[in-house]
Amino acid sequence: MTGPALTPATDSLLRPAGTVPHGLPGLDPRYSHVLRDARGATWHYLDTGPELERHGVAPVGTVLAVHGNPTWSYLWRGLVADSVAAARGGGAAWRVVAVDQLEMGFSARTGEHRPLARRVADLGAFTDALGLAGPVVTLGHDWGGVVSLGWAVDHPDLLAGVALLNTAVHQPDGAPVPAPLRLALAGPVHRLGTRTTPAFLDTTLALARPSLPRDVAGAYRLPYRTAHDRRGIEGFVADIPVDAAHPSAPELDRIAAGVTRLRVPAVLLWGPHDPVFSDRYLDDLVRRLPHAHVHRFADAGHLVAEDADWTPAVLGWLRDDALSGVGATGAEGSARSPFVPLWAGLDARAGDDEPAVLDMAATGADGSARAVSWQALHRQVRRLAAGLHAIGVRRGDRVSLLVEPGPTLTALVYACLRIGAVVVVADAGLGVRGLTRAQRGAWPRFVVAQTKGLAAARALGWPGVRISADPLAPAVRRALGVTHELVDVARTGEGATLPPEPGPDDEAAVLFTSGSTGPAKGVVYSHARLSALRDTLAEHFDVGPDTGLVTGFAPFALLGPALGTRSVTPRMDVSSPRTLTAQAVADAVRASDARIVFLSPAAILNVVATADALDAADRTALARVRTFLSTGAPISAELLGSAAELMPAATAHTPYGMTECLLVTDVTLGGIRDAAAAPDAGVCVGRPVPGAEVLVSALDDDGAATGTPSAAPGVLGEVVVRAGHLKERYDRLWLTDLAAERGTPPGRWHRTGDVGHLDAQGRLWIEGRLGHVLRTADGPLAPVGPEQHVERVAQVRRAAVVGVGPAGLQQAVAVVETEPGVRRPGLAPEALTAAVRAASPVALAAVLVVPRMPTDVRHNSKIDRARLAAWADGVLAGGRVGQP
Repeated sequence: MTGPALTPATDSLLRPAGTVPHGLPGLDPRYSHVLRDARGATWHYLDTGPELERHGVAPVGTVLAVHGNPTWSYLWRGLVADSVAAARGGGAAWRVVAVDQLEMGFSARTGEHRPLARRVADLGAFTDALGLAGPVVTLGHDWGGVVSLGWAVDHPDLLAGVALLNTAVHQPDGAPVPAPLRLALAGPVHRLGTRTTPAFLDTTLALARPSLPRDVAGAYRLPYRTAHDRRGIEGFVADIPVDAAHPSAPELDRIAAGVTRLRVPAVLLWGPHDPVFSDRYLDDLVRRLPHAHVHRFADAGHLVAEDADWTPAVLGWLRDDALSGVGATGAEGSARSPFVPLWAGLDARAGDDEPAVLDMAATGADGSARAVSWQALHRQVRRLAAGLHAIGVRRGDRVSLLVEPGPTLTALVYACLRIGAVVVVADAGLGVRGLTRAQRGAWPRFVVAQTKGLAAARALGWPGVRISADPLAPAVRRALGVTHELVDVARTGEGATLPPEPGPDDEAAVLFTSGSTGPAKGVVYSHARLSALRDTLAEHFDVGPDTGLVTGFAPFALLGPALGTRSVTPRMDVSSPRTLTAQAVADAVRASDARIVFLSPAAILNVVATADALDAADRTALARVRTFLSTGAPISAELLGSAAELMPAATAHTPYGMTECLLVTDVTLGGIRDAAAAPDAGVCVGRPVPGAEVLVSALDDDGAATGTPSAAPGVLGEVVVRAGHLKERYDRLWLTDLAAERGTPPGRWHRTGDVGHLDAQGRLWIEGRLGHVLRTADGPLAPVGPEQHVERVAQVRRAAVVGVGPAGLQQAVAVVETEPGVRRPGLAPEALTAAVRAASPVALAAVLVVPRMPTDVRHNSKIDRARLAAWADGVLAGGRVGQP
């Protein structure tokens, strides 16, 4: 198929380039210039070079910016202005040259059709006429991204880096051209929508999030006021290579192949809400430029240059990376313990008939749990690994696992890791919206799911070749778009040779955060980082072959084989930890003869509440437990003590960590009780585990963590951590990574977003989240300390202290959940208000009650203080009193 034909132009349609008029918002006309190339074509372009020269500033290089269709160089006005301001402020001076492609913007209308190869050659003719010398960084958006990459591939001697906003260099086989482009290419609609009317232009401008100001939209329309002016828009759409037969397909293939050979620094800035260049195309670019920094602006769309504050990111990248070559992407330092892969513990017990994983959801006729031996698990892992490889799963491919904890999920995880596939794990508790965001953000190439997950993937358009973990009837398989069934994958892998093992610095997993403090983020772990976590857990908690684990906390459920010990997940809804009962824990302990129990605080709350259902045999089983851990969120000494009473021989621990670093500090119940006598505010989470370090970055008067991280006692600030098992990075959130590493000491540190302090004994006390700090007239106030005092009031079950009013003058308000609970939210009764105010160490502007606190989805225990603050502010301002 070829693009729609264009009618020949007449001389009356020709027009030379011109400069921009005065009055365009955000664009100083002094940057506007016209140039004639050696062929006689005239170009309009923006150029900061003369302005830098006027200020006596010599540029270190040039950014060559190329717009797409149907925009023009106005797209880059922010970078033009900000780059000059940065240079005048003493920063590195980068000349910005933003060109209008021929037939577009204020460049010449030549009346000639310009397919992709010609546009790449055109850009070369322009830079030749400009006398452009290196180093050059190309910057492109939409089809300007393809043209800029064509120039980059053809000018390796000048190239210093590539930067891209939403674009594509390859149309995946079997994937349809995006619907908006199919419509624009369709027969009579093509000319009507692109040239006869401004429909294509208006539709593109309408993609901005939020809507463009009227004067900005008017500036984009200015060079395209007549049908004659829009002939280039028509030609650009016609030149989209919809298939291999299109005349521009060979050039697109040439550029795509050339991009994979580029070794210069690269940055990809993306708007995921793009109906044309979806994350499918971002994934392709990441594979071609694996060393690139990638950031997805969560709320941005196709016009990411209008939707997001992107210029600081590019200027920072130019300053730090663009002239330094490709940075190291592996693990820090050269001194590292010998790498022992995660599956080594499983391999070591390959001939063992003892149980490795027990499935409490699949019981036999006698009620006993189904046990999978080490030998059987090892065999199944190898069968699945070889089978997955046989159907096309390769090293670096992402595989999303939407399978409930149990032997199948365990075997899948180790099979993927063994062949170097990257496991993507997102909790069902994130909900449909959160899971959809996670799946599209990670963009897995394969999805292994049970029927419910497959139905969601089909209905919501999640990416990936679908593999069913359950046997399906043929009709159901077709309806769900399933390509393979897991049983057939395993059968295919029987006796097959496995590919080479991945290395320590290869990606191993993308684990999603709980979403309790914003949209869930993907956290990338390398094989080395996961192995370091295994070693830390084994050493600190003395895990051995005969230990056994009961894991009501999913991230640790999969580490049993890595630790070389049997594991079992108790019978529960894993997406709702509060469904776990004391009976289910006792059954799991008895079935596995486990000595260690991992639970989350919400699970513990219900375990304690259902303890009366335990009989003597249950209590005898629980009495064999020697280590009990509450993981995932802070827990009170009272609740931890109540759980410990059910396991009287166990030492109760409450480790502190996060998805980015699953184990940082640890404290026992005895340690918590010892700390109770200390005057410190917050929750004591103990001292760093071996190999971990903790510092605190002090808060300033505005509540920002600006202090140099230190171990000074008594300083309230953001907790900063380091460990060998710290994450590799956030997935496709480069700017979030930079923020997490801002102002930290040399090495790999992470700003946690938690607020607290260290005491004189080196213990860490957590006092809340950075985003929940109240900014009062007296300075920053962390919420957890006051909350602990309020929770001592007999009627209060849980409390949250939040700020209302303007920043810097915020007033503290207590929101409480009572026992017995209230039916409706609102102002607290007078007596309760008086008791809470008397208990609080800070003045409270009001006391409000709610039937139930809003909490996170994973742990069901982290209170959403930001949501409560917005609700309380509305209530106290006289708004409607609804549920928070």
